[in-house]
Amino acid sequence: MFRSLLYTFILTIACFNVNAQMDHWLTPGEMQQLPLYGLTRGNSAATTSSVLPPSSNVRTIGEWEEIQGVVVAWISYSGMLREIIRNARLECKVYVVCSNSQTVINDLQNNNIDTSNVVFVVTPFNSVWSRDYGPWSVYTNDVDSLLTIDWIYNRVRPNDDAVSVAIANAINSPLYQTTSAPWNLVNTGGNFMTDGFGTAFSSNLILTDNLPSAGYGGTQNASGIDTIVKHFMGINRYIRFPTLPYDAIHHIDMHLKLLNEETLLVGQYPPGVADGPQIEANLQYILANYNSVYGTPYKVIRMPMPDDNGTYPNTSGRYFTYTNSSFINKTLIFPLYNIPADTIALRIYKDALPGYNVVGINSLASIGSLGALHCITKELGTADPLLISHQQLPNSTDTINNYTVDARIQHRSGIANATLYFRTDTLQPWQSVSMSTLSSQINYWASAIPAQTIGTRIYYYIEAQSNSGKHQVRPISAPTGYWYFDITGVTGIVTSEIPANKLEIAFPNPSKGITCIPISLAQNCNVVVGLYDETGRLLFPIQNGNLSKGKHKLFMNTESIASGIYLIKMSIGTQNYIQKIAIRF
Repeated sequence: MFRSLLYTFILTIACFNVNAQMDHWLTPGEMQQLPLYGLTRGNSAATTSSVLPPSSNVRTIGEWEEIQGVVVAWISYSGMLREIIRNARLECKVYVVCSNSQTVINDLQNNNIDTSNVVFVVTPFNSVWSRDYGPWSVYTNDVDSLLTIDWIYNRVRPNDDAVSVAIANAINSPLYQTTSAPWNLVNTGGNFMTDGFGTAFSSNLILTDNLPSAGYGGTQNASGIDTIVKHFMGINRYIRFPTLPYDAIHHIDMHLKLLNEETLLVGQYPPGVADGPQIEANLQYILANYNSVYGTPYKVIRMPMPDDNGTYPNTSGRYFTYTNSSFINKTLIFPLYNIPADTIALRIYKDALPGYNVVGINSLASIGSLGALHCITKELGTADPLLISHQQLPNSTDTINNYTVDARIQHRSGIANATLYFRTDTLQPWQSVSMSTLSSQINYWASAIPAQTIGTRIYYYIEAQSNSGKHQVRPISAPTGYWYFDITGVTGIVTSEIPANKLEIAFPNPSKGITCIPISLAQNCNVVVGLYDETGRLLFPIQNGNLSKGKHKLFMNTESIASGIYLIKMSIGTQNYIQKIAIRF
């Protein structure tokens, strides 16, 4: 009875005005409510399906896969929401969470936006940040049944936390909620990226949010979190890295985006500015320790993090970011700020995503609240997926042998046929060749492009049809979009100067988590590197063993080290190389 009264009190405070904008971060009032919210949060879980994990293996979709709809919440930033709806409704249904559908219809019609592909979900909610509290789409057995996953939202916003129930009902999808122990998981959508094949990325915010002391009802440590995301979302490898000093909400979508299974779009500040050093250290840690699902290093595309009238987040500037973008089938929307760097971001996206309709939307209204377009949109996977996954062919020097193209192709009814299209001139028609199944690998199909001469650029895409008649292409923007690779000349022998032994500048400095320590070696040798206090006492070793000649990147994690000034020392024989590094909480 006491808990019921507490919950009623919290619900009344949190929701007394559904049309009042809620900040992206915890408001002072919400922080005061947290101690009570953790005690009562379980009563708010409108469980319509299961709080146990799915019985089948599941796969969480990548954002670039086909979707049936996108969710937005009509409460603030109406100018941004209008443009999202204007573009998204041409690609899929738009599910508008709102308190009064006629108000939204009037607004859209007054702005010449057709509502014929817009669905209104009238349900209580608190804020615009649908990415963070919205549902997640997973498929049983890779491509079978669509399920909806709902986490505990890391805010004191019980109506937002229940929106996934309304969306699951609207699309007629079974709902699975991580709301009850031992499967209770707190998370936020802006801090979760996945490659669609079992790898996910988050900042360490997910660890702190699931501590009992956080107040959201979480009780999980890192191992418990890994177990839950494996069973509910098919995540087998959860890569986590330190939060950034100047990103107050610690959502990775503010500086990182997966463009496909193997490509990371990474925000880049000028050297030494704001969160730049920690972003770079985190990236180098990923590249040094993890490969893509294809077993090859991740590709990296740098995206500028622009200044705000000459200022950056470390000098009171707003957190301008272009990585906070959203795939909506063949369209990608990204934030604009009415600054010259907008054109650079547009070019980078168009170069990286041939054939996509790349649309910039002014996001100055929301960016002061630490959020842009990705933060206020949430994709809903198609109910009938035809999966095509292919690793783009690299450039080649081979002018004799054909170029094999293989792809993982799946549909629940089976694949009737698959076709490879290619050409060497964008003004010429596509040539086609049938693909065949590979006996050595289930669900894999292959064909080949004939050998070409040096200087040729080859464009290609893949098309497949299921036994049930479902049709799909990859890239999803084909035939306007495509992959390509070049036939280059034989590369000459490149000689480089033998580097001197050098302990290069570690970053970030000050350090607060993963720190990268670059070193250069003039020869193969035994190298000892460690972190020491100013008295010369070794705190922990970083490297002790043989390394080959050349450049290396070593890493240490300083999260458990007390604030202060320390020494990094590299020893090679009798030679010592030392630099100072600051560590802060």
